[in-house]
Amino acid sequence: MLEPGGKLRKTQEIPALSASGQVGTSQAESSLEAVETTACIRESEDENSDYNPFISHAFLSSLEEAGCATANTGWLGQHLVLEEAGGAVHAALPCYLKNHSLGEYVFDHGWADAFHRAGGNYYPKLQSSVPFTPATGRRFLTAKGINRDIAIEALSNGLAQLCRRVGASSAHITFLTRQEWDALESQGYLRRTDQQFHWLNDGYSDFDEFLENLASRKRKQIRRERREAVKAGIEIEWITGSELTESHWDAFYEFYMDTGSRKWGRPYLNREFFSLLSERMADRILLIMAYRDGRPIAGALNLIGSSTLFGRNWGCVEDHPFLHFEVCYYQAIEFAIQHGLSRVEAGAQGTHKLARGYLPTTTYSAHWIAHPGLREAVGDYLIRERQAVEIENEALAEHSPFRRTSDSRPK
Repeated sequence: MLEPGGKLRKTQEIPALSASGQVGTSQAESSLEAVETTACIRESEDENSDYNPFISHAFLSSLEEAGCATANTGWLGQHLVLEEAGGAVHAALPCYLKNHSLGEYVFDHGWADAFHRAGGNYYPKLQSSVPFTPATGRRFLTAKGINRDIAIEALSNGLAQLCRRVGASSAHITFLTRQEWDALESQGYLRRTDQQFHWLNDGYSDFDEFLENLASRKRKQIRRERREAVKAGIEIEWITGSELTESHWDAFYEFYMDTGSRKWGRPYLNREFFSLLSERMADRILLIMAYRDGRPIAGALNLIGSSTLFGRNWGCVEDHPFLHFEVCYYQAIEFAIQHGLSRVEAGAQGTHKLARGYLPTTTYSAHWIAHPGLREAVGDYLIRERQAVEIENEALAEHSPFRRTSDSRPK
C-alpha cells in the first residue's frame, strides 16, 4: 500500500489465495525461509539443478536486513508461497511491492509515463526479481516431486490476484528462464526479450586455448589489452571464502561508490550489505582486486553458481587503460576455465563485450497488466521489440570474434 507522498508502508498479511493448493503472501522472515527451503530442496535432491546464489535466503535476507530492499527503499517483500493444507511448502515466488522502477534493469519507465499521461496510476506494481541484480535464474522455485507446470500456473494466477487485492497496476517477472517464459504465455502474461553478453566455456584447458579459437586480429587485440592493463606494475588477486576481510570490503565499497557517483550511476547497496553477504556466503563470492604498489585501486564482485560465474559490480579509484576489461572480463574467464564453470554472465548491456569473447544472449521477462488499454498498447510494442532484439542479436553474431572455421566455436 502507498502512504501519502508515495511511500510504501507495511500492511497486514494478505489472506491466502485459492489456487492449486493455497497461495499466500507474507512479509515475515518465514516467507524468505520458504523461498530458501524450496530452492535448497531442489538443489540438494535434483542432480540436474543449477544453483543460483541470488535465489537464496543468504542473499535476499542480506539485502533486506541491510536496508537496501525494504519498504523504505520501495521494495516491500510480498513473497508468494504455494503450500498444502498441512503447511508443506510446494513452491515459492520471490516478489516485491514497489512504488518505482529503479534497480530492475528491465525498463518500463515509458509505460509508467504513458499510463500517467492517460490518467492512470502505474504504481504500486509487483516485481518478481532479485533486487538490483540483472541475472537470469529460476523465479518459480519448486520442491522435488512437484509438477512445475502446475506450480507456475498456480503462482502466476496468484500473482495476478494479488495485484487486484493490493491495487497494483501490474506484475513483472524479470530475468526468468526461457522455460518459465514460455509457460507464462498461456497464463495471460505479455512476453518481453532483451539482450546481454555471456561468455561460454567450450571445454578450454586455459585462456590461451580460448584465444586460439578467436580470429587472429581479435586474439592479438586481447593480448595487447592484457599487457597494457597491468604494465604500470598492477597485480591482480582472486579473493574468496575465508580470505575475505573487512578491509577488502572497505576498499571495494570505495570503488563501488566511485562508480555510483558517475553519470547514470546509482549506488543501491550500502556498506553493511557487503559485510552481511561475506558473513553468510563467502564461499560463493569471488572478489577480483587490482593493486598498484600494494594499494588496492580497482575491483569486481562476482558470485559463483554451480555452473556460472556472475559478474555484478565494478569500481576503481585510478584509471588505467583496459584495466576494466582485465578485471571484469578476462580474469572472470580465467577463473571460469580453472574452476570448470560453463558460463560467465557479465551483467547488463555492453556491446563492447563482444570483441572480448562474450556473445549476444537473449534474456526474458513476463508482464501481467490489469488495464485493458495499457495491456493492448504494451502488447503491440513488445511484438515489435522482440523482433528488433532478434534481428540485433543475429546481426551481432555475424561480428563474433571467433574464427568461422573453428570447430570449437561456441554455438
